[in-house]
Amino acid sequence: MTDIIEPVIGLLGGSGLYDIEGLENPEWRDVASPFGAPSDQLLFGRLGGVRCVFLPRHGRGHRIPPSELNYRANIDVLKRAGVTEILSLSAVGSLNGDLAPGTFVIVDQFIDRTFARQKSFFTTGCVAHVSVAHPTCPRLGDALEAAAREIGLPHKRGGTYLVMEGPQFSTKAESELYRAWGCDVIGMTNMPEAKLAREAEMCYATVAMVTDFDCWHPDHDAVSVEAVVKVLLGNAHRAKDLVRAVVPRLAAPRGPCPAGCDRALEMAIVTGPAHRDPALVAMLDAVAGRVLNR
Repeated sequence: MTDIIEPVIGLLGGSGLYDIEGLENPEWRDVASPFGAPSDQLLFGRLGGVRCVFLPRHGRGHRIPPSELNYRANIDVLKRAGVTEILSLSAVGSLNGDLAPGTFVIVDQFIDRTFARQKSFFTTGCVAHVSVAHPTCPRLGDALEAAAREIGLPHKRGGTYLVMEGPQFSTKAESELYRAWGCDVIGMTNMPEAKLAREAEMCYATVAMVTDFDCWHPDHDAVSVEAVVKVLLGNAHRAKDLVRAVVPRLAAPRGPCPAGCDRALEMAIVTGPAHRDPALVAMLDAVAGRVLNR
């Protein structure tokens, strides 16, 4: 008999998004992770009766830079909180002349250029290899696209997000290179986040909110910080509208994800049971307990 899943929507807020308005019975709670401290407490509540859990990626007050985020702890605590699908909201620069500031891109691909981050839950003592050929969940993408259309949000379905290490922005040569690769937007936070969500068998989607054109653009130097901040705050306001529109579309109990996101570990763990490190296995209880405990 197919298990029926009661969705719990996880919301990861990027720059400018430090809370979610309209939550019923909101409560900030500590959730501990064996992978260290997450960015902040989790905000629990309901939107239209749907269980939601919000985590400000950089912490309230934007305290943590991209390279120092504990991506493993962030995904782990969301999993421990019962989250089944993650909607990731991120501020980005545009590498595509057709994607002006204020556009929301429902990303379907990434190029990971980060190098200073822990990228897997599975280290020495329990090795696993998951597929991230298609790193976002098309079912979530469909819901986001329909919600964006419903509220009249400027958006594009599909696009490639170049994830750089930061915290500095690109050189012009790098920006031109990424454009030549066919990338659409550039940011600093969605890897290894998306990879870890896949390892944790959670459906994941990214909404990339364009704040400015990257430095390739001939008008880039004329853009003021004030102008970027104005777009950022406007994007944050519209992102909250998008969240309120999309959550009801994900409310219905469902069966297994058609894309297999929630079964990503089914054949991924290659370390035999007799050779697994018990301490690491214990740390993986939330992320991989479904396959490790059977």
